[in-house]
Amino acid sequence: MSKLINKNAERLNPCLTEQEQSYKCLDKNGFDHAKCEEYFENYNTCKKFWGKVYKDRKAKGIQPYLPEVEERKEIKAAYFKAVKGE
Repeated sequence: MSKLINKNAERLNPCLTEQEQSYKCLDKNGFDHAKCEEYFENYNTCKKFWGKVYKDRKAKGIQPYLPEVEERKEIKAAYFKAVKGE
């Protein structure tokens, strides 16, 4: 996959890495879903997190609703810091 296509896919899907990991797990384990539950849970958690970020930004009128790829690491770090109560 070219870098441009991959960058665009990542921009549209903040959970691209988690999605690809779950696909690789399925492929590696003969599509036995039971062996890949951890990957599915991680992917679903990721989708929920970025879905909440999207909704929050939309409600606040912040555009783009889904942050740029470069901003995401900082947003995740701020969230985890807030969750830990630091």
